[in-house]
Amino acid sequence: MGIGIKELLVILVIVIVLFGTKKLRNIGGDLGGAIKSFRSAVKDGEEAKKQTDDEEETIEGEVTSKKNEKD
Repeated sequence: MGIGIKELLVILVIVIVLFGTKKLRNIGGDLGGAIKSFRSAVKDGEEAKKQTDDEEETIEGEVTSKKNEKD
């Protein structure tokens, strides 16, 4: 017993009547912009984490090499 096409059409008509097509268009645009912004922030966060991890490996490598120079 899932939602059929007829039920979806009834829900769509009710939503259009309540909000209007202009308001729905604005909501859709805002939602699309929010999703795009979220994806961009996630991508930037992953790149920053990768860069931080690379820097930590370099720092550990430098510390190790300094210990070897003292011995």
